[in-house]
Amino acid sequence: MDEQADHTSANHQNDSHPLKPKSWGDDFLYRALFEHSDDCIFIISFDLHYIAANPQALNLLGFAEEELVGMPMSEIVFLEETLNQDAILDDSSNLLERILRCKDGSAVPVEISTSIVYDETGRPVCIQSIARDISKRKEVERAIQRHNQIMLSLSDATARLLQSTKIENKIAEVLGSLGHAAGAVACFIVEINSTSAPNSIQLRSEWQKSSSSHLDVIRLITPFQAAILNQKTGIFAEDMEMPPAQSTAVVKIVDNTGRDSRSFLGLFYPEKVQAWLPAQEDAVQIAANIIGAALQRNQHEETIRISEARNRNIIDALPDLIIRMDTNGKILDYGSKPDHPLYRPQDEVAGKLLSEIWPEEIATQIMGWNERGAFTEPHHLKEFKLPFNDRTYESRLSPIAAHEALLVVRDITEQAMLDQMKSDFINRASHELRTPLTTVILMANLIQEGGTPDELQEYWGVLTSELNRQKILIERLLIAGRLESGTMRLDISPIDLVSTLEESILAVKPIANKKQIAIRLNTPSRPILAMGDKSGLQQVFINLINNAAKFSPEGTSVDVNLTVTDMYVETAISDHGMGIPPEDIPHLCERFFRGKNVTIAEIPGSGIGLYIVKSIVEELGGSLKVESILKQGTTISITLNRANPNP
Repeated sequence: MDEQADHTSANHQNDSHPLKPKSWGDDFLYRALFEHSDDCIFIISFDLHYIAANPQALNLLGFAEEELVGMPMSEIVFLEETLNQDAILDDSSNLLERILRCKDGSAVPVEISTSIVYDETGRPVCIQSIARDISKRKEVERAIQRHNQIMLSLSDATARLLQSTKIENKIAEVLGSLGHAAGAVACFIVEINSTSAPNSIQLRSEWQKSSSSHLDVIRLITPFQAAILNQKTGIFAEDMEMPPAQSTAVVKIVDNTGRDSRSFLGLFYPEKVQAWLPAQEDAVQIAANIIGAALQRNQHEETIRISEARNRNIIDALPDLIIRMDTNGKILDYGSKPDHPLYRPQDEVAGKLLSEIWPEEIATQIMGWNERGAFTEPHHLKEFKLPFNDRTYESRLSPIAAHEALLVVRDITEQAMLDQMKSDFINRASHELRTPLTTVILMANLIQEGGTPDELQEYWGVLTSELNRQKILIERLLIAGRLESGTMRLDISPIDLVSTLEESILAVKPIANKKQIAIRLNTPSRPILAMGDKSGLQQVFINLINNAAKFSPEGTSVDVNLTVTDMYVETAISDHGMGIPPEDIPHLCERFFRGKNVTIAEIPGSGIGLYIVKSIVEELGGSLKVESILKQGTTISITLNRANPNP
C-alpha cells in the first residue's frame, strides 16, 4: 500500500497534468462528463491533495484551477474526523455531508461521494470525489425544522392561552416561545393607528432575546409603517442594517369579526432571510391568528367582566330583591342588600325552588302559572304578603329567555300605607267638604223660607261658620300641594313670636269658646324675636292650637309656653286631651296620617295639618318634637333660631 502511494505521489510530482484513469485524449466521453456535469467533481491524490476539479467545482469554491491544484483537502473540507488512506482504499463508496470552505471564507454544505479510480491493470491511481451543493436543501430542512418548532410552540401557546384567565400576562410568554422557535432575536405586537397624523405606533407586547442587545421596536418599525399598512395579506418582509436585527417580518393579526385590524405580529431576525417558504408564512400567520383570537377572547371576556360588574353594581344599588330563576322556579341567582326584609345569604337559597323558601301558593301567584312550560310574557303581582313578616310586597317577573326569567320583588309597605292614607284622606276630605256643604244648603233654604230675626241671625252664623270651615280645608289642601311641589316660598326674617301667637290664638278663640276651653299664653318677656315667616308661622300656630282645642275635653285649657335660650326660642303647645298612641307618634307628621284613637272617636280632620306644620318649621330651619301620654294630653314643641342669639 505504501508502495502504491509513493508511486502515485511520484507520478504527481513528475507530471505537469493531473493523473487520470485514462488519457483525456483517449476518453472523450469521460472528459465531457467531467467538464459538463452539474455536480462538482474533484480528483484527489492519495496524499489528499487536489489534482483537478471541474468548472462547477471551481465556480462553487471561487478558485481558479491553478489555485486549487496542489491544495490539501484540509484547507477546503471541514472534517469531523481525520480522513486517511485506509478509509479511502477500503474500496467502499461513501456518501457523506461535509462543509466546504470557499475562497471568500464562506461555507457551503455539500453531499460528497468518494471512490477510487483504477488503471487498466487494476492499480489505484487517484480518488474521485463528487460533491453536490445542498445549500437549498439545507435551507428547506432548516425551514421545515423551524416550522415544526413554531407549530409545536404554537400548540403549547394555544393550550396556555386557552387555559389562562389572564391572557395579557401570557402573551409575552407566547411571544418568547415563538421567537425562540423561529430563531428570532425579538418578537412583538404593535398597533398602528392610521387615523392620526402622522401615524402612531403603540407597542402592546414584546419579547427580546436576552443574549442580544436591546432593540427599539418602534424606531425600527416606523420607516416601514406605510408599507405594513398597505400589505393586505401575507408577510411583509424587509432587510435592515440595524444589528443585531438584519431583517424583519410583519404579519397582520386578524380577528373573527371581519374588521380591519390594526394590530400586527412582528419578528426581527439576526440574518437576512433569502426567501419565505409557504410553510413558514403559514406558521407565522397561524401564530398571528392564534394571538388575534386570544386577544379577541380577552377583549370579549373583559367586556363581559365589565358588563357583569356594572350589572352587579346596578343590582346592588337597587333596593329590591332580584332573583334569576328557571321555569321550574329554581333559583339560579339571588341578590339583595343585607337590610332588605327578605334578605338571605345566597348560598342558602341558590339551587332551591321558590316554593321551598316561600309558601307554594305565593310562589305560584308570582310565577303566574301552574304548569311548567316556557316564559312568554311579563307577569306582575301587585300585592302579596308573606307569613313570616308583616310587610307588603309586589313582584314583577320578566322573561330573559324561553326558560329563564328575572324576578324583582319590591317592598311596597310604605307605598301601600301611603296609598291607604290617600284613600282615607279622600274619604275624609269628601266627608269634610260634603258636611259643610250640606249644612250650607240647609241654612240657605231656611233663610230663603224666612223666620224671626233671631232665627235668621242663627242661620247666618251657622252658614258663615261652615263656609269658613270649608275655606280652611281648601287652604290646607292648597298649602300641602305647594309644599309637595316645592313652590311655597317663605320669607325668613326676624319676627315677634309673642304678637304672632296672640293673633293665632285670636283666630282659634271662637272654636275654643264653643267648648269653653281657655287658651293661656305664657311668655317671659316681650317682644321675643325669632327667625321666621309670619304668614307661615301663623299657619303653624293656628293648626297646633286648633288641634289642641279640638282634642281637649270641654272646660279644660290649652297652654302656650314660650322659652328662650341663648340660641333658640321654643314654643310648647299643650292640651289635656286623649293623647297619642306611642306607635303613632313617628308617623304623626306624614301626609294623610291619622291616629287610630282619633279615627275610632270619629273626630273630623284631613290628616295633612301636621304635615304642613312640620314642613314649614323645617323650611324655617327649626324642629318639631311630640310628647304625649294617653288619656293625659299632648305637648308639641316648635324650636326656632333666635333673631339676636347670645353666643
